[in-house]
Amino acid sequence: MKEAFRWYGPDDPVTLSDIRQAGATDIVTALHEIPNGEIWSVETIQKRKELIQASGLQWTVVESIPVHEDIKLRSGNYKDYIVNYQQSIQNLAVCGIHIICYNFMPVLDWTRTTLDKTLSDGSKALAFEVDAINAFDLFIVKREGAAKTISREAYASAERYFNEMNDDAKAALTKSVIAGLPGAEEGYDLDLFRAKLIKYETMDAAILRDNLICFLRELVPVAEQCNSFLSIHPDDPPFSLFGIPRVVSTSSDLEQLFKAVPSLHNGLTFCTGSLGVRNSNNLERIFNTHAHRIHFLHLRSTQSDTHGNFYEADHLTGDVDMHAIVRAVLLEEKRRKKTKVKQTQIPMRPDHGHQMLDDLNKKSNPGYSAIGRLRGLAELRGLALGIVKSDPTLKT
Repeated sequence: MKEAFRWYGPDDPVTLSDIRQAGATDIVTALHEIPNGEIWSVETIQKRKELIQASGLQWTVVESIPVHEDIKLRSGNYKDYIVNYQQSIQNLAVCGIHIICYNFMPVLDWTRTTLDKTLSDGSKALAFEVDAINAFDLFIVKREGAAKTISREAYASAERYFNEMNDDAKAALTKSVIAGLPGAEEGYDLDLFRAKLIKYETMDAAILRDNLICFLRELVPVAEQCNSFLSIHPDDPPFSLFGIPRVVSTSSDLEQLFKAVPSLHNGLTFCTGSLGVRNSNNLERIFNTHAHRIHFLHLRSTQSDTHGNFYEADHLTGDVDMHAIVRAVLLEEKRRKKTKVKQTQIPMRPDHGHQMLDDLNKKSNPGYSAIGRLRGLAELRGLALGIVKSDPTLKT
């Protein structure tokens, strides 16, 4: 695997020098300063690429070119935004960058209810709590129809949760959910968030899936011409929030998407954390089914309970069988080498590390402090090396 780190640009508290010292060779980043829907120019891309190269690293994966909400709704100026997206793909290819991670989650990108859950060892992790998200929906957003989407038991539990919150806790929850986590497309205040939700009131999963497929049918021919690979990120978490459907959450979702647009340039970012939160997803089976179109890896593990709550676990613990996944990745890379596929190594980044050690005293992007991800990268590197050395099927 190509060992990569996500970097949020020149203002990221984790510097390129830090990343290189962690042992990574590749960078995953985006031009976060460019508003959603606007074209990424060759000049701007090249300038960022040269900055990364000057540090001794390579910009390998874009994460992400945000998909404008008008595209997801297929309304407003969506045609113009699609043309702009096509041009950005072409401009990235001119600069030698051919892997583009993106997502199609409406309104909110990846979502957590707590950004600093303290674990038993004193480190801090991102977490998602069902009572918290329901309390936010019912009693802070006060979404019309919210009560109809959950059971009586869930309503009562969320109400108890809300009644025990003080003003600071309510403000922290609101910030966690809608202010915009690192890499998220947009942040909102409550009024704007409510307005965004209203636009999706009549949309069901079938409509949203059709909109995604239409989007891909317009982009994939451009990607094929540029030898670029679109790699959709699964929904995080992989279920509906605020009554809005999500359509990249299950094995069935992926099968429908790739059947509709079968080109290998319509690919997948295989995120073990996002897909792994849903118990019905068999991660090893999903990987092996779609291995030939997996162009990017997010390796992380979550620890879930029977109520749907979860937190970010250490990379080699939690609910994900990381040994099985890394072995499957290495076998796929061996297959690609034998069949002379150009991209034999799949870029991988350790995702969502814990805030720990000296980073507990520093300001950092939630989930993206340096030391927790360094630990994750070291563990994953060691796991991969151990598998290669001990597994006869991987020896050359």
